[in-house]
Amino acid sequence: MKGFGTLVIALGTIAFAATSASADTTDVTWKSKVRVAKTGAHCADDPNCMNRYHPDIPQIQTANPGDYITFETRDALDSDLTLDSTNDDLSAIDLNLVHPMTGPVHINGAKRGDVLAVTLIDIAPDEFGYTLIIPGFGFLRDLYTEPFFVGWRTARDGATSDQMPGIRVPMAGFMGSVGVLPGAPEVAAWKAREAALVEAGGIALMPEPTGAQPSAVCGPGGSGAADCLRTIPPRENGGNMDVQAMQVGTTLLLPCFVDGCGLFIGDVHFAQGDGEVSGTAIEIGAEVTVVTEIRKGGGAHIKGPHFEGGAQLKNIAPTKFYATVGFPLKDKGVIPPFIAYLDGGQIAGLENFNEDLTLAARAALIALIEYIQREHGLSREQAYILTSVAADLVVGQVVDLPNYAVSAILDLSVFED
Repeated sequence: MKGFGTLVIALGTIAFAATSASADTTDVTWKSKVRVAKTGAHCADDPNCMNRYHPDIPQIQTANPGDYITFETRDALDSDLTLDSTNDDLSAIDLNLVHPMTGPVHINGAKRGDVLAVTLIDIAPDEFGYTLIIPGFGFLRDLYTEPFFVGWRTARDGATSDQMPGIRVPMAGFMGSVGVLPGAPEVAAWKAREAALVEAGGIALMPEPTGAQPSAVCGPGGSGAADCLRTIPPRENGGNMDVQAMQVGTTLLLPCFVDGCGLFIGDVHFAQGDGEVSGTAIEIGAEVTVVTEIRKGGGAHIKGPHFEGGAQLKNIAPTKFYATVGFPLKDKGVIPPFIAYLDGGQIAGLENFNEDLTLAARAALIALIEYIQREHGLSREQAYILTSVAADLVVGQVVDLPNYAVSAILDLSVFED
């Protein structure tokens, strides 16, 4: 039994050593981590939050390339909406507060003229999200003029809603807004081109200090109030791109316009169809983790957002679908809202537009909404919401004059029955 006793002693020594070292796998770490926290109920309460773009906005935290940076983000509207909200609550939404961004973060070593590569590692969603129809907003704003609220219970295995019975939308999270601070030359150029569009009768949101954060730079009396750009349109610095293909694992490439780049993230989408046609996706707050890399001098070739990845596009493609095809056709007498600002007596009288993807997308979307109502029993508002979170507008061809083709593809897996 001498050998057995020796074995017991040896095993006991190993067990003692393991116990004294407290070496659970949780205790073994290697990542360099940075957390950009949110504080307070709203962006106005939070020194780590911004809802405008200007080079003088302070970069509130620093990180090194390769750090795992976790951004605690707010919902797109900086809202007080809950699962108990109703259509009537949408009248209280203040669009001056769109979009609250967490950041900006200074990436050590990044200079103007470089490219910042931002790889999405993970999105941990909040438990509540919402999708809205807001009068005057969205792709079919002329057809949907009444407010409509959908509140979602969100978890990694899907989103369900009392307002959308029988529907479960799988999580396919991404950063609706992610970008870098513009430099002074970019602010001047972008402000001028948007002002010219407004002068021509088009739509662009010009600088507005009401509700702007940080208030010392962008608010009333702020040092840059007249030049702080709104977050609504995406631009060369990224921002509100709403590209659902930018899933976990993809790498976004952004030209740096200021030293440190000034990385910000917000407006996370639990799920969205390509198009986000109602004007909103499943809007959530979340914890977003990214890793950055600096590509020195890359700004000489990359002038706006690019992105790269692997199998992400295959992973988000539906396994079962129904699709419609639209062409740039309309009824006589109708002037589509997206060109209503243009003068021209010929527009109303035409039934066919030349090389027009927007009108083709509109036609495909309307046909898909009608299909959802007819075959799945949803109301027109529910169908519009569903296409915003689970249907993709896809360009088919841009060569067959005059009728370009756009498909609207619905992921049928969202129907639980």
